[in-house]
Amino acid sequence: MSVAPDHELDAPPWQRVESTLMSTARAIRRAYEIRLAQLDLNLSQASLLAFLRESGACTQSRIASRLGMGRAAAGLVVDTLEKRGLVERRANPKDRRAWLIALRPDGAQQTTPILEIDTLLRGELRRGISRPERQRLASLLLRLQTNIAGVLDEDL
Repeated sequence: MSVAPDHELDAPPWQRVESTLMSTARAIRRAYEIRLAQLDLNLSQASLLAFLRESGACTQSRIASRLGMGRAAAGLVVDTLEKRGLVERRANPKDRRAWLIALRPDGAQQTTPILEIDTLLRGELRRGISRPERQRLASLLLRLQTNIAGVLDEDL
């Protein structure tokens, strides 16, 4: 009979890594949600605004792909931001079936504090973790993402 480990780090590696990654991701998201609440934004909304600042007007499909969400979920975020006057849908001269999503002036103004919050929070989250350590972690996570994509492709 096996005994449950007292702590996640005492668990077998196949269980420990994945559960640690998931709990860390949830905690990072929560930290962003708390900090962005002062702007009356959630992480998805802030990410969309920051992405539009960086890329300019683009389709909902591109936004969804870049932010790692489905088109329908991206549409809900766009709807919310559009109601608040932060983004607008514009006719797409290259494809009449798809709208371009663009920042409105109030949305563009919101991106400055979003980026300030992001910069400050990333500094806090990375405290005590050297650049080479972060680069190694990023490399490992990218390999894991490739593996996950392979698993998902096999399951489909």
